[in-house]
Parts: sequence; C-alpha cells; structure tokens
Amino acid sequence: MLENDIYNAIDLEETIMGCEYQGEIIVDLNINRVEFDRVVFSKCRFINCDFSGSSFLNVSFLNCDLSNCKFQDCYFRDTKITDCKGDGGNFNHSSLHRVVIENGSYHYSNFSSALCDQILIQNADFCDAAFQEMKIKKLELCTVNLSRCDFFKTKLKGIDLSTCNIEGITVSDTFIELQGVKISPVQSLNIVHMLGVKVV
Repeated sequence: MLENDIYNAIDLEETIMGCEYQGEIIVDLNINRVEFDRVVFSKCRFINCDFSGSSFLNVSFLNCDLSNCKFQDCYFRDTKITDCKGDGGNFNHSSLHRVVIENGSYHYSNFSSALCDQILIQNADFCDAAFQEMKIKKLELCTVNLSRCDFFKTKLKGIDLSTCNIEGITVSDTFIELQGVKISPVQSLNIVHMLGVKVV
C-alpha cells in the first residue's frame, strides 16, 4: 500500500496526506521530493531508501527502522520520531523545526550543515554521529549519548549538555565550539583532558 502511494505521489506530484501505515517494508526505493502531511508510520522498515528533498509535516515515526536512509535536503516540521533505529542515516543540509526525537539508536548518523530550530532529543544514542557546521537556533538535549560525536564548527553556546555523555567528542583546535556550553562538574574533566591539561 505505502509503496503504491509513493509511486502515485511521485507520478502525480501529489501530497501523501492523512494516512497511517503499519508494518510496511520498503527496500532500495527513491522517494525524492515527496511531501508527507499528517502521516503516521508505525513499525515500518525503510531499508536503504532515499528521501532526499522530501518534506515531513506533522509526521510521526513510531518504532520504525530508518537505517542507512538518505534524508538530505529534507524539511521536517512538527515531526516526532520515537523508538526508531536510524543508524547511518544521512540528514545533511536538512531543516528541522519543532521536531522531537525520543529513544532509539542513531549511530554514525550525519546531521552536518543541518538547521535545528526548537528541537528536543532525549534518551537517544547518537554515538559516533556527525554534527559538523550545524546551525542551531534552539536545541534541547536530555540524557543523549554523544560519545565520539563530531561538532566541528558547530557553536554550542547556551546548550545544556550536563545530562549527556560527551566522552571523546571532536571539536576544532581552538575549542570555539564549546564557548558558552553548559556542562556538569564531572564532564569538565573530559574537557580538561581535551585541552591537554593534567590534573594532579
């Protein structure tokens, strides 16, 4: 059903609107520049699919597998992603507005050059993810695993990382990304180690 709806939307240049899909499996499909509005995906698997240039408005992903899918240049607004697996997902140059990401795994995902505005990420695992050169207007992170993430040229001023795992994160040689960031006393030891300072 979903695959047919996608083909129809592409052929007719129509929006997929007001639909709910459960347990669908889509493999190696190009879903470029499709608009989804008020759509619910529940327990769906998208394997190596390319959503580049698509829009997601008032969309919910619930317990879905989005691993290794491409979401480059996508637009997300009022979207909720809950209990999903997005390992290896590519969100380069995407715009995310009023998006909630709860739980789930996003190892090695790529959000470089993405725009984040009013984003909440909580209880999710983003270890080894790339957040390079992001533009952040408002981002809230709560108990997120950010170990070994790359924040090169992403300004984190005003962002509270105190509940997150930031071991092994990557920033530039000047550490300008960390100016004004909020961390816990325990996390300060990680930052001191990055600076090459030895505590005796």
